[in-house]
Amino acid sequence: MSSESRAPKVSFWSVPRWRWLSVSAAAFVLIAAGYATYWATDARYHESTDDAYVDGNVVQITPQISGTVTEIGADDTQFVRKGEALVRLDPADAKVALDEADARLARTVREVRGLFATTGQLRAAVEVRESALEMAQKDLARRERLASSGAISGEELQHARDAVRSDEAALLAARQQLAANRAQIDGTTLEDHPDVRDAAAAVRSAYLTYSRTVLPAPVSGFVAKRNVQLGERVSPGMPLMSVVPLDQVWVDANFKEPQLASMRVGQPVTLTADLYGGRVRYRGRVVGFGAGTGSAFALLPPQNATGNWIKIVQRVPVRIALDPRELAAHPLQIGLSMKVDVSVRDGGGPRLPEVAQSAPAYSTSVFDSGDQAAAARVQAIIAANESAADRSPPRGRRALLAIEGARGF
Repeated sequence: MSSESRAPKVSFWSVPRWRWLSVSAAAFVLIAAGYATYWATDARYHESTDDAYVDGNVVQITPQISGTVTEIGADDTQFVRKGEALVRLDPADAKVALDEADARLARTVREVRGLFATTGQLRAAVEVRESALEMAQKDLARRERLASSGAISGEELQHARDAVRSDEAALLAARQQLAANRAQIDGTTLEDHPDVRDAAAAVRSAYLTYSRTVLPAPVSGFVAKRNVQLGERVSPGMPLMSVVPLDQVWVDANFKEPQLASMRVGQPVTLTADLYGGRVRYRGRVVGFGAGTGSAFALLPPQNATGNWIKIVQRVPVRIALDPRELAAHPLQIGLSMKVDVSVRDGGGPRLPEVAQSAPAYSTSVFDSGDQAAAARVQAIIAANESAADRSPPRGRRALLAIEGARGF
């Protein structure tokens, strides 16, 4: 037999137990040391939760006037752009009221023009009366000189004195009429006259009512919760549909109380959505903390002053802003579940900073055009009726038609 065949075979179970225990202990120590190093350098600077959901603005579309729905411009799930007509109401009654207001303003402008023209006429009448009185006074002076010599009778002298008194009274009346007329126009122009301004305000009000028969989209977004139907009679404040701008969503993550100690506004956040899985990661930042726990603002807050009270760890919503470019590449919808990991390595600064908002958080300009168009309409009506010699009514009428065409009526 060879020497190799005579050598004893070493089996797995023939190794001494202490060696395996040593190897296991060493491996455990290495794993523990590695995890401790990982925790000390990175893990302890992260707070995570899967109790997080996408949230956003839900812009309700509500009418400002009563009316009957004649057209619905968009339906659920459809995308609409800012300013597009979503709902149209029957404009017949509003158009009649607007025409009446236009006519009243035109009539008022012409009446005020008459006041300004009458002022010049009354001023000329005063001057005529002053001239007549001056002539009567001179005539009376001549007759008084002649009466002293007996050249004229006493009756003729009395007639001259009566003529002076009559001209004085006529002059006083003319001056009073001029003063009364001036009291209506002093310190004003045609456009600033109170009567014209009152009629112009009526036109603006009627035009705004007329323009509100069209309900535009305040923002660009997707239509949701459409409740309105054709032919339905709607009233102010009635919710007709909603528009959700999905490019402005954020995440509300609910963290436990112990996790909030090191969280600060501005800290970076990594997020994943159940919709896309871990292959798509979003980058965000902490922008604010809720003013209270979720249970504190619940519809039925819990009552803990009972004998069977059990302490429950509370959660506080933390708002996280997302990168708009990442949202455009991988859009999210309201209510989707998210997993959130906040890096709390930079824990400086106050936990609840008191930062005042210097600009509006949200705003829209789709309703501004109504005021501008109403002002332009008033100016067109005044221009059409200001001077028949300088301005022709057809020109003002064309301006009104242009305004209506720009609004899409």
